[in-house]
Amino acid sequence: MTQSEYDIKKQICDIGKRIYDRNMVAANDGNISVKLNNNEFLCTPTGVSKGFMTPEYICKVDAQGNVIQANEGFRPSSEIKMHMRIYQKRPDVGAVVHAHPTFATSFAIAGIPLTKPIMPEAVIFLGCVPLAPYGTPSTVEIPDSVEPYLEHFDAVLLENHGALTWSADLLAAYMKMESVEFYAELLYKSKQLGGPQEFNPADLEKLYEIRRKMNPPGRHPSDICQNNGSAKCYKCDARLL
Repeated sequence: MTQSEYDIKKQICDIGKRIYDRNMVAANDGNISVKLNNNEFLCTPTGVSKGFMTPEYICKVDAQGNVIQANEGFRPSSEIKMHMRIYQKRPDVGAVVHAHPTFATSFAIAGIPLTKPIMPEAVIFLGCVPLAPYGTPSTVEIPDSVEPYLEHFDAVLLENHGALTWSADLLAAYMKMESVEFYAELLYKSKQLGGPQEFNPADLEKLYEIRRKMNPPGRHPSDICQNNGSAKCYKCDARLL
C-alpha cells in the first residue's frame, strides 16, 4: 500500500524522535530526507530538534534542493546538498539519514573507518563503513567528499562530523544508522578487552555467500574491496579512495 505524503511526514517525525531518544543527535543536530519521486523530496528543517517535530515542520524540495513547499518559519536543512548528491548518484535510494551517534562519531573524529569483520550481521547487511574526508557543513565540500563512496557503500563516517546512511526506504536507512552505531560500540568495547577477534577468510567467505543468496537491498561490497578489485572486503584499512 502506497504511503500518503502526510504519512511519510509522520514517519520522518517518528524516526527523528528515535534518533533523538537514542542520543544519536543533540540539540538541533542531524537531518532526514525521503524521495517522493524524481523531483520531489521531503526533508527535515534546519534549526529544530529532531525529537520534537510534527508533520507541519517537514519541507518539500526539488532535485536541486530548491524549496517547493515549507510552512512559515521553516526552511530545509542546510545539509540538503549532501542528500541530493546521494539521490543523484544512487537512483535506488529512497531515504537518507544523517546523525551524530556517539560511538560512530568518535571513530569519525579519531579518523578511523569501521573495517573490522567482527560480527555476522555487520558483514552481511552493512559491510565496511569507510571514512569520507572532512568537508565544511552546508557546503558542496561534504557532497564532494562523500560521492566517491556512493557507488559501492551504503554508509559512511564523515570525518570530524558524524555518520551518514542511505537505503531503499526511510526505515531501512534508519536501521543502517542503528547498525553503524552498534558496530562502532562493539568495536570500541572489544578494543578495551584486548582487541577484536576478527573472522578468518573461510568464515568471511561463508558470510559473503549468505549475503549473495539473500540479496538484500544496497550495494556494499560483499566480496570485493573498492580499493583493490581483486581483494576481499575488509582486507585494508584504507581511509580514502
